[in-house]
Amino acid sequence: MKTWKTLSIAAILAAAPSLALAYECNSAKQAAMSCATGTVWDAASRSCVTAINS
Repeated sequence: MKTWKTLSIAAILAAAPSLALAYECNSAKQAAMSCATGTVWDAASRSCVTAINS
């Protein structure tokens, strides 16, 4: 019983970093966005806006 419990805990601890990494890779996907010429991406409005040259 003690050996089985120890092996189970060791397997869980060994798998935990892999599972965390897999979750992180899938949770942070971002689509590539390209705007038309003369516009830029505005993160606040989450859309393309006319570029202002100063």
